[in-house]
Amino acid sequence: MAKNNLGQWAEQEAVKLLLQHGYDIVKLNYFSRFGEIDIIAQSKQELIFVEVKARTPTQMGHAFETVNQSKQQKMIKTAFKFLQEHPQYEQYYCRFDVIGFDLHHKIAKNVQQDLSKISYDQSWIENAFTLDADLINL
Repeated sequence: MAKNNLGQWAEQEAVKLLLQHGYDIVKLNYFSRFGEIDIIAQSKQELIFVEVKARTPTQMGHAFETVNQSKQQKMIKTAFKFLQEHPQYEQYYCRFDVIGFDLHHKIAKNVQQDLSKISYDQSWIENAFTLDADLINL
C-alpha cells in the first residue's frame, strides 16, 4: 500500500470491506452544503450512507462513538440532498452505517506514512442511526 494519511487509509479499508460484502460503490466523499458522506454504496434495492472513523489508542472510546447527534444530522441532510440529485435511488431502502477502525498503536493522523502493516480492530455498525424527526430539523 502506498503512503497515505489515516483518514484516506480508513476509507480505502472501508471500501474493501463493502466490496467483500457484495456492495457496489456509488460515490466516495459526497459533499453538500450540509456536510459530507464518506461512502455511498448499494446492494440490490438498498442504499447505505457510510461514515468512516479511525482512532488511535490515546483517545477515549471507540471510533464509532464519535458519530454524535450533530454528525448524524449532517449526514441525514446530506443524504436527502443526494437523493434529490439522484432520483433513481428514490425507492431504495436507505440506511446509515458507521465503519470504525480502532488502531492498536499511536500514529500521527495527518502524516504521510506506510499504513499497510498497522494492526487494528474494525467494527461495522449497520443502521447505526435512523431517520428520527429530532435529528432532521430541516
